[in-house]
Amino acid sequence: MISMHTHPLRLTALLARLILLLSFAATAALAADKETFVLVHGATAGGWEWKRTGKFLSDDGHTVYRATLTGLGERMHLNSTNVDLQTHINDVVNLILFEELHDVVLTGHSYGGMVITGVIDRIPERIKHVVFLDAAVPDDGMSLWELFGSKGPVDPKRFADGFMQVPWVKPDTKPPHSVKHSIQCFNQPVSYKNPAAKALDVTYVAFVPKDKSAEERAKTDKSWQRAVARGWTIRTFPGGHVAQQEDPRGVATLIEESIHDHNKPASPK
Repeated sequence: MISMHTHPLRLTALLARLILLLSFAATAALAADKETFVLVHGATAGGWEWKRTGKFLSDDGHTVYRATLTGLGERMHLNSTNVDLQTHINDVVNLILFEELHDVVLTGHSYGGMVITGVIDRIPERIKHVVFLDAAVPDDGMSLWELFGSKGPVDPKRFADGFMQVPWVKPDTKPPHSVKHSIQCFNQPVSYKNPAAKALDVTYVAFVPKDKSAEERAKTDKSWQRAVARGWTIRTFPGGHVAQQEDPRGVATLIEESIHDHNKPASPK
């Protein structure tokens, strides 16, 4: 308690210390609300696909890294049939390591679910929370083809010369746009056996179009079913498979809210 008889200079010093302490407390509280996000796109896409969602996250005060996987997006000049799933896992692992990131909120969309599965298996100690956004949820040793219950391409016309083609992109199409994607990324199995990775809190988000129901989706979506079996938090969001482009603000808010999700006890097998 400050006495009214305290010397003016001492009183000034005490007030200055109090203001400094309050300033530190306010800064710490503000920093506690800010996160580091690493956003991983899906097949044939690139970091460009998450530009608007990333901007909303940045505007909210967060640090955002929009990864672009080798051979895709602005890195399409590196595209080759030698690019595989492990290449893309290395892309994201090295981004986190070389940028010295910790307590990362790691998100993956679509095929990006395969990538982030491999990432958390490698460096779970760098991860705070994981968000699968309408994404593949594989078991250990599973490839993307196996996740869909097949041994290879279900539509051979879309695949040629070792790539999955994107026929809607014409040679004179102005960037940004999707590009062809090496099928080695879909053939290669992923590792998911690190106990520390399996202990991370994870949110699975299903993008549900207006003409579908969440209940209908849950009955057929193997990734959703694996997420439930693992005790992950399940969320739904109205929109198509690229809802992040339809409603970037909504998806940004969804990701922010997901950080507070915690796993439930896993369902018995």
